[in-house]
Amino acid sequence: MTRLAIPLAIMIAFAGPAFADTCKSQATAKSLHGAAETSFIKKCSSDAKSKCETDAKAKSLHGAAEMSFVTKCMKGV
Repeated sequence: MTRLAIPLAIMIAFAGPAFADTCKSQATAKSLHGAAETSFIKKCSSDAKSKCETDAKAKSLHGAAEMSFVTKCMKGV
């Protein structure tokens, strides 16, 4: 189990930064403007938050620790 835990911990550690700046850059790459851009960024951010919350649950975080993790994970999205 330790062999699996180390790569899993590394993947989780880098999952948050993977979302950083991608919502805005994806909208720009798709040449979205106005309401379409706003809608896309809103959905992208929501998806990123869901991913961060899932990662927090996987780490068995609760309360303030969970909120702190999700906040840090969401920075730059």
